[in-house]
Amino acid sequence: MLFTAIRHGARRQALNATRSFSSSTNKLAAAEVKKLGVIGAGQMGLGIALVAAQKAEVPVVLIDNSEAGLQKGLKFADKLLEKDIAKERITRETADLVRSRLTPSTKLSDLSDVDFVIEAVPEILDLKTSIFSQLAQIAPKHAILATNTSSIPITKIAAATTKDATDLQAPSRVVSTHFMNPVPVQKGVEIISGLQTSPQTLETALEFVKRMGKIPAVSADTPGFLANRILMPYINEAIICLETGVGHKEDIDSIMKYGTNVPMGPLTLADFIGLDTCLAIMNVLHTETGDSKYRPSVLLKKMVDAGWLGKKSGKGFYDY
Repeated sequence: MLFTAIRHGARRQALNATRSFSSSTNKLAAAEVKKLGVIGAGQMGLGIALVAAQKAEVPVVLIDNSEAGLQKGLKFADKLLEKDIAKERITRETADLVRSRLTPSTKLSDLSDVDFVIEAVPEILDLKTSIFSQLAQIAPKHAILATNTSSIPITKIAAATTKDATDLQAPSRVVSTHFMNPVPVQKGVEIISGLQTSPQTLETALEFVKRMGKIPAVSADTPGFLANRILMPYINEAIICLETGVGHKEDIDSIMKYGTNVPMGPLTLADFIGLDTCLAIMNVLHTETGDSKYRPSVLLKKMVDAGWLGKKSGKGFYDY
């Protein structure tokens, strides 16, 4: 009886604390975002930049480490805009206006006057921490520093902003805005706070992705967050089924597509995500949790070693 009362009392206290925190968070005014910076002109980064320019109607500085990468990304933007014109979703005038809001650059220093930055580079910890260490020196002291990471702890990325310790408040402005691929199509965005993230940073991130026409979901800073904690083991198990001869690839995809009403089967989805990305996320889940259920499939490792990365390389479980 006593134990039950104590347990229920503690539970009530926790609920009250949560309600109090949620209430205070909701009262915070989100900071205004007038200009956005996006780092990485690949499929994810370009998609984020294009949607922000079109839906949120903000100027976007698109950063990449190579001029060739920038030009490839901008050509992809033109292709998407032309597709929208052909389907009469937008007019030529609107497309030209959206395109004019995209400013390409190879210099991080061009992010010195933005209000919000979204990093969308490959899932390499050293690369991301290096970028955030530089952003803490370059971006204005009010700017939100967001990462599109799908698996790396936000707390660890935020800690990188104190490397040179010129702005001790920088970690409080770090958050994750994890967009789903392809960004122009998928509505969901995971918003993840690190240990250091301030309530206002969280609120600003939530409001900005809503301006982009997205539907945010809040996740704790745990390995894989919500989406990949659920999705990647599903894909990995499908690969194990193929590897161990439980079914052919077409049958694996067919039963999940037509049996559970998902738009594509797990092996096709893995090809679209990129098998190297799938492997990187499974390795993070396995390492961070220490749980053997997250061990990457042997076949997945072999395919990445072979350079069969899916749609982007022309070959994965299927040929493209």
